[in-house]
Amino acid sequence: MPKINRRSLFATQKQPLANGILAPASGDDSKSGSAASRGRIRDLYFPNIVLTTHEGKEARFYDDLIKDKIVVINMMYANCEGVCPMITRNLARVQKLLGGRVGRDIFIYSITLKPETDTRQVLEEYAHMHGAGPGWLFLTGKPEDIETLRRKLGFVDPDPEVDRDKSQHIGNLRFGNEPLKLWGACPGMFRPEAIVKSILYVDWPENKSASRR
Repeated sequence: MPKINRRSLFATQKQPLANGILAPASGDDSKSGSAASRGRIRDLYFPNIVLTTHEGKEARFYDDLIKDKIVVINMMYANCEGVCPMITRNLARVQKLLGGRVGRDIFIYSITLKPETDTRQVLEEYAHMHGAGPGWLFLTGKPEDIETLRRKLGFVDPDPEVDRDKSQHIGNLRFGNEPLKLWGACPGMFRPEAIVKSILYVDWPENKSASRR
């Protein structure tokens, strides 16, 4: 079994700038300024490539999956013997803890690192095995597009040799609120309750206010 690297266990949590994902731009609260900074983040980090879901549907990464949503993103592959099964089990528990919000205003995306072997059918079986419900999609696509996403989203090791070895891939989760431009990361092997707490860091303001009453 590939070793679980230290970077898989300890990652930036609750920080507005997390491994290449931008925080909200400060100092410009105007509508035009907010829209412009949102557009810059989109152009830099969310290429609008076409992916295929485990349900057999095509989806554009930004327009269909990211825009106007709270999202949780990880990268995995079906025959992984390292961190993937544990992280997927954690996400299954996160899905239950978040309840009806998954598929309504929070969405989970697991993107394969091995699109050559993780076909739609393979991912469908994997999703079924782990109890993925509405709002949790497993995604594949063209290898070059997946590589672009991996790099844009910051799932990259600074050591090129380690980075080439998919069995040592980063086991972090990216989470964010796209319209509010709030983004962060946490280890996928955190306790599910801690992952949920991290995700809710980027929740809608009205939900945060209600939880404090």
